[in-house]
Amino acid sequence: MEVKAILNRTRTAPQKARLVARLISGKNVNDAMNILQLTRKKAARIMQKILKSALANAEENHKVLDVDDMFVKRVTVDQGVVMKRTMPRARGTSNTIRKRSSNICLVLSEK
Repeated sequence: MEVKAILNRTRTAPQKARLVARLISGKNVNDAMNILQLTRKKAARIMQKILKSALANAEENHKVLDVDDMFVKRVTVDQGVVMKRTMPRARGTSNTIRKRSSNICLVLSEK
């Protein structure tokens, strides 16, 4: 049985979020929680919330009794919408600043 949790349009760049996603992919849920608590990145806090949400989905919707037997099957981080802002530069020109967002999908499965 697979349990899914999705977070769309979170304000972190996909490349930075993928670094954290690779750390927990394929790990046991308890190990993944410990790794995320010790990782000093903004995306680690976001992934921790998604992991807790997926565990809550497993308990509530699918009536999984033993959460300790679950592991992180797949974490996908896709690019979300890009907000475009401008920064004034010399001689009346401007540069475009792209503020990227991510769509994160975390899938848990039983062993």
